[in-house]
Amino acid sequence: MHVVVLPGDGIGPEIVAVTEAVLGAVSQRFQLGIATKHDIAGQESIAKYGKAVRPELVEIVRQADGLLLGPTSTLDYAGEPGPSAVFRKALDLFANIRPARTYPGLPGRVGAMDLVVVRENTEGFYADRNMAHGNADILVTDDVAIAIRKITRQGSERIARAGFELAMRRPRRRVTLVHKANVLTTSDGLFLAACRDVAKDFPEVTVEEIIVDAMMAHVVRNPAHFDVIVTTNMFGDILSDLTAEMSGSLGMGGSINAGTRYAMAQAAHGSAPDIAGRDLANPMSLVLSAAQLLDWHARRAGKPRFGEAAKAIENAVAACLEAGEKTRDVGGTQGTRAVGAALVKRLSA
Repeated sequence: MHVVVLPGDGIGPEIVAVTEAVLGAVSQRFQLGIATKHDIAGQESIAKYGKAVRPELVEIVRQADGLLLGPTSTLDYAGEPGPSAVFRKALDLFANIRPARTYPGLPGRVGAMDLVVVRENTEGFYADRNMAHGNADILVTDDVAIAIRKITRQGSERIARAGFELAMRRPRRRVTLVHKANVLTTSDGLFLAACRDVAKDFPEVTVEEIIVDAMMAHVVRNPAHFDVIVTTNMFGDILSDLTAEMSGSLGMGGSINAGTRYAMAQAAHGSAPDIAGRDLANPMSLVLSAAQLLDWHARRAGKPRFGEAAKAIENAVAACLEAGEKTRDVGGTQGTRAVGAALVKRLSA
C-alpha cells in the first residue's frame, strides 16, 4: 500500500510522526508492505511554491493508495482553498465518516456511546464545493450577503448508500437521517426523498428521521441510542464535532474522507498553532483516522489483513487509554511522543 503523507501545519508534523510510526508497526506485524511518500501542503507549500496545494501534488496523490493529511490551517491561505478542501473536491471524496465512541479509562461527558456520523462532503453551503466557477458566498451589497446551498439527488443518494452500507457492517443496523426539511422544504426535502429511496434497498436497517436542532438535544440526552447518522455537509460538520467532544475530546475524533477510488485520512480537529512544538497534542485522532484508511483499503482492495491491522490500532488506542497512557486533554499526563511510543510498543508486542 502506497500512502502520500502531508505533515500539514501547527501540530501536524508531531501527530503525523506518531501516526507514521504506528503504520510502520502494523505494517511489519501484519506484513502489509506500507510505503509512505512525503510531500508538503499548506503553509510550507505556500512558502516554497506560492500555493497551498500545487497542481502536480493532486496527480501524485491520484497515483497512491491513500493520503494521510496532517491538520492544516483554515484561515491563512489568502482566499484560496486549503489543502483539505482541494483534495475533497479534486478526488471527489463525497463521504466524510467520523466515528465517536467512549472507552474504558476515558468516560464520555454524557454517557457511553458508539456512533458514526456519515456526512456528505461535496455540496451544501460550503462555497468552494458547490459551484463550477466562482463562489457561492456572495456579497450583494456592503450590507447584504447571500450563501447558496446545493443539494443534488446524486449526492444525497450516494452518501445515504455509504451510510446504509456502513450500518450493515455494524451489529445494531440503525440509521438516523438528520435534516431541516420542515424549513428547507425543497433542498432537505430532496435529501430526505433520496435517502428514503436508498433505504428501500436495506430492509434489515431500522431508519428514523430527526430534525437537526432536535437532534442536538437527543444526542446529548441519549447518545447510546444512535448508531449511524447520515446528514448533509454543514449539519454533519457541526454534529460530528459535538459527538467527538462528547466522547471525551475532539482529540479523539478520527475521520476519513472517502470516495469511490480515493480516500484521505484526516483528524477531525484543526492545526492548534498555540500548542505546536510543545509535545502536548493528542495524536489519537489522526492515528484512528489512519486505521479507518486501512479499513477502507481492505474493503476496496479485498485485502482482509489491512482490516485486521485497523482493528489492532483501535485496540491499542483503547488499551493505552485504559492504562492511563494519554495526553492532558483526556486527563493524562503524557506528551505526544510518549503516547506514540506506548502505541507502537503495544502494536509491536
